[in-house]
Amino acid sequence: MFPSGPGNRVRNRYLVCYDIADPKRLTRVHKTMLGFGDWLQLSVFACDLTAQRRVELLIALTALINVREDRVMIIDLGPTEARALGAIEYIGTGPRLRKPARSVVI
Repeated sequence: MFPSGPGNRVRNRYLVCYDIADPKRLTRVHKTMLGFGDWLQLSVFACDLTAQRRVELLIALTALINVREDRVMIIDLGPTEARALGAIEYIGTGPRLRKPARSVVI
């Protein structure tokens, strides 16, 4: 399904924002998102994901939302080792994002 090897460990940073119409669904989506990334503010998360983990996120969110009432926006900021680390800028107090884990492949 997903290739093994170093390429599969590449992570991209995604900005995930959502508007969920129902409070119960909103709570479920928020709790699910906590397992995928860093909560930035209200309905906004930064997630450092491999290709496989991104698919898992899409499957989880699709199962939770009502596509006729809710909206999820996923913005790919690029590889975490490149520009993506500095792609989110704050004015005022900003959350401290986790640094991506570095892997050494021999």
